Amino acid sequence: MKLPQQAGPIGVFDSGYGGLTILGSLRKHLPQYDYLYLGDNARAPYGTRSFDVVYRYTRQAVTTLFQQGCHLVIVACNTASAKALRTIQQTDLPKLDPKRRVLGVIRPTAEVVGNITHSRHVGILATTGTVMSHSYDMEIKKLFPDITVNSQDCPMWVPLVENFEFDSEGADYFVRLRINQILEKDPKIDTLVLACTHYPLLIKKIKKYTPDNITIVSQGEYVARSLETYLSNHPEIERNITRNSTLRCLTTENTDKFDATAIRFLQQDIHSENIAMS
Repeated sequence: MKLPQQAGPIGVFDSGYGGLTILGSLRKHLPQYDYLYLGDNARAPYGTRSFDVVYRYTRQAVTTLFQQGCHLVIVACNTASAKALRTIQQTDLPKLDPKRRVLGVIRPTAEVVGNITHSRHVGILATTGTVMSHSYDMEIKKLFPDITVNSQDCPMWVPLVENFEFDSEGADYFVRLRINQILEKDPKIDTLVLACTHYPLLIKKIKKYTPDNITIVSQGEYVARSLETYLSNHPEIERNITRNSTLRCLTTENTDKFDATAIRFLQQDIHSENIAMS
């Protein structure tokens, strides 16, 4: 496969719309760069799919973004980061192009937890797929062996967001239920990680049912800061990113549907393009 060698945008990939929260933070902290967002909305959600399927879909997305000129891709999806990222980094990149990079959202989030928690008890709120992968448990334990980690899957939270029900009264029940469940598992938790990029849109409800002494960690800001540091430390990658402050959005779904949803995440008009992945 011949990939374009000229500089290109930063690629941002998610299975659906949640990665737009990461994209928004990246553009806020690093507005000078060009960005290309790819949402595999036609096959979302990834959260309940097998490791093999998530890996195959994520590899297709990364390859597509490389073909579109990206030298750096951010997998802005916790499920894909948990189930596919390491294999792509270790097995596929050397074959596709060893000079390109694919980064995820789990490591940057895990890195900040140790500086936030005082009780050394941390809770992870995530999709079923991310919880079952144990990726956050392993990453946090690797960095901070003294921290106790408990996870809680929240299977209704993504559908609530994608159906624009995040401000509805119906959302209260499901948000309160999952927060109560994780705090029952470990009452010493003083830090809750929103380990799904959709969850920031439920932040009002999450704060409503979370005790004031608990810090809520939303990923976007930390991923953006981590990328800023990464690019500073890797000028060979940074110089292959174009700087015109532009944004293009690609979707495997209907573009009108994507645009109508994306405007709620980014607070700006979006005119996406349809793309097929195989």
